[in-house]
Amino acid sequence: MGTTTTASAPVDIGRVLDDGPYTTMQKVVVFMAAMAIVTDGFDGQLIGFAIPSILKEWGITRGALAPAVAAGLLGMAIGSACAGLFADRFGRRMAVIGSVFLFGAATCSIGFAPDVVTIAALRFVAGLGIGGALPGSTTMTAEFTPARRRTLAVTATIVCYPLGGMIAGLFASVVLPAYGWRGLFWIGGLFPMAYSVLLYFVLPESPRFLTRKPNRWPELSKLLSRMARTTPANAVFVDASEQKAEQHAGFSALFDTGRARDTVAIWAAFFMCLLAVYSAFSWLPTMLASEGLSPAIAGSGLTAYNLGGVFGALICAVVITRFGSRWPIVICCAGAALTAYILQGVNVAQDTNLFIAGIGLHGLFVNAVQCSLYALCAFVYPTLVRATGTASALAFGRLGAILSSFAGAAVITAGGAHAYLTLLGSAMVVTLVAMLIMRRHIPRMGSVAMAPSAAVASR
Repeated sequence: MGTTTTASAPVDIGRVLDDGPYTTMQKVVVFMAAMAIVTDGFDGQLIGFAIPSILKEWGITRGALAPAVAAGLLGMAIGSACAGLFADRFGRRMAVIGSVFLFGAATCSIGFAPDVVTIAALRFVAGLGIGGALPGSTTMTAEFTPARRRTLAVTATIVCYPLGGMIAGLFASVVLPAYGWRGLFWIGGLFPMAYSVLLYFVLPESPRFLTRKPNRWPELSKLLSRMARTTPANAVFVDASEQKAEQHAGFSALFDTGRARDTVAIWAAFFMCLLAVYSAFSWLPTMLASEGLSPAIAGSGLTAYNLGGVFGALICAVVITRFGSRWPIVICCAGAALTAYILQGVNVAQDTNLFIAGIGLHGLFVNAVQCSLYALCAFVYPTLVRATGTASALAFGRLGAILSSFAGAAVITAGGAHAYLTLLGSAMVVTLVAMLIMRRHIPRMGSVAMAPSAAVASR
């Protein structure tokens, strides 16, 4: 049965969304946002599978392709920041659709590239879209999901990124032998382009965003009706949780009304956590190979890391929903640091299975933290700046990822596995400190319904 409101008072969109049912229509929107991130992870990982074939065909060194890899990461950082500003000004819907189409078109174009410079330029453009899709999709998920389900929904959406990477590996194993690296990009880019067309015709705008646009209130009424929430004719919509928040959107709002401390803490956490994550994505197999393991076994270390991360993210989301975010995230940060330091005492060559199992446990803790940070952004930042806040945090995280391209290689060359694990552990110690500094955390389940107003009051 739909929630009926009277015309005598404005309709509080926050209460209507958070206290109402979680309908099939809302779940479809969340699913579509999740699939956008699957395509994001899919296209983001294709370059890694294509590099060996490119090197062989063009007869160049790995160092010659390094600018192309770095350009993609730089594009992700810029795209993460700019997409949030775009989404807060023009809507979440077009931010997601535009990002997916952009990285699909750029990826497809790489198949025509005649040289490394062209690949680097196209990877930069693809990075803009890849970086932009993630904050837009997670914001859409957060704003279509009732408060009681939000943490789990956002985390499940983020988990789709490594799932997309796993699909890319299966896809590459079939396409590369048959069509080469150019075919890999042609076909791989067509998928997100086609999906962006589907999103254009099916994906609705966020109801919280529509609340801020009086000329689009008739559209909002129809959307709420599809979500089993009826409203009176000519209803006036407000977002009560925002009335004490800033009255302007923009980057500077992230530091208004006592929010500066939490913003800096979130930025630091994203930076260090993604430094650890991308150090694993880029250098874990290399580190294991440097310790004498075969390429197949070295690759299984990254597989264990990713699989552990999927389970860790989902488990942590459930725990946060029940107990709040502060201590689950802090415990996971500590677990990530401790596992990295303990693994320094394990001989990789003699106790390979134990070491890989430990890497899987480390990945569980690290990815639990990383995915939970997105849900934390959705709670800390109000609607007016939610996409901007999430995007700016992810942009800082991308800078950590860029640093990992150089730091990972440097520490492995200088000190092997011991120095590499020190890098991973130290990054998570700093993340732990940042999470302890945070003032606002997602509350435990009993007070989730009061989260928005509580956040405003705490300012």
